[in-house]
Amino acid sequence: MLAIGRALMAHPKILLLDEPLLGLSPAYQKIVIDSIREIRAARGITIVIAEQYARPVIPVIDRGYIIENGSAILEGTKEELMGNPDVKSAYFGV
Repeated sequence: MLAIGRALMAHPKILLLDEPLLGLSPAYQKIVIDSIREIRAARGITIVIAEQYARPVIPVIDRGYIIENGSAILEGTKEELMGNPDVKSAYFGV
């Protein structure tokens, strides 16, 4: 949270977040995801997130890319990704 706040002090047009949920409890993950939503809405900043734990992130993205072994194997809107059976199986256990 401190790193995100510090980055916002520079008034960026793009905010890059690498594994922002790493090591956080589910409660703090929710706080970070809610903060990302608020930042995007209030400041109109483009936010790029690289995250292995996709479950909490997919609902807040506009567009996503699934990368495997260094190559993008799947891309789409959050609706397309949430509707994809492979994504459901791999990230949501459905």
